[in-house]
Amino acid sequence: MILIAAVLACSLATGTPAISEPEQEEEFCNKLKVSGTGIVDIGISVVDRRIGLEYYNLMYGNGYFEMDSMNDVSTHAASIDGMVNGSSTPLNLYETTRMAYSGTTPLVGAKYLHSDAFWGGIGAEVQETFAVTEMEKTQTAYFASTDPATHITDPIEAAKLREASPVHLTAMDTKTSFNGTWQTDASWHKIFYKDIQVHQSFTGEFDVEKLLKFHEDPGTDALLNPWP
Repeated sequence: MILIAAVLACSLATGTPAISEPEQEEEFCNKLKVSGTGIVDIGISVVDRRIGLEYYNLMYGNGYFEMDSMNDVSTHAASIDGMVNGSSTPLNLYETTRMAYSGTTPLVGAKYLHSDAFWGGIGAEVQETFAVTEMEKTQTAYFASTDPATHITDPIEAAKLREASPVHLTAMDTKTSFNGTWQTDASWHKIFYKDIQVHQSFTGEFDVEKLLKFHEDPGTDALLNPWP
């Protein structure tokens, strides 16, 4: 087994401000539970400049396939009941996936999560790609970029939401067993003072546990955004 806790990168100086949420909420939710044998063709794309998000999730194969997944994206972070360490956490994107695949034709997939600096994010990106004939995977993806208390007038309620918020956060937590090739790439670049690049690839039969996380506190106090 390979156990990797990768890119636990945090910035504690005065950081990128949390994005103010638009007054009108917009939410996208996609839940899927499937089991069977045949052609698998899955594609999800979410690009939303108002929350600085770029997200893609693609898979194609032909074989036995099981998946139980949920994708939830909202411009209002408090609307998503994302569970982090057993606690409800305001997130702009929350994705959970449990899947299994077996076939002579490889299952080919790619997942990409980007906090776009041009749209108010922090410029961090994480990516997963694979081509496997066998795979079991449990994965959670997290993304937070907005101030969940933008439209809250009660100062106590607003303080609670901001304390619970992990903004800015781009993360992918994976546990997988596979036969084939599985690869992750991650980067975080800030002009003149930060450049982080991570590449890891495994070909063969492997068990892997891996966390990729980029976090930047928009304030100056690390206690405002606890993330163990």
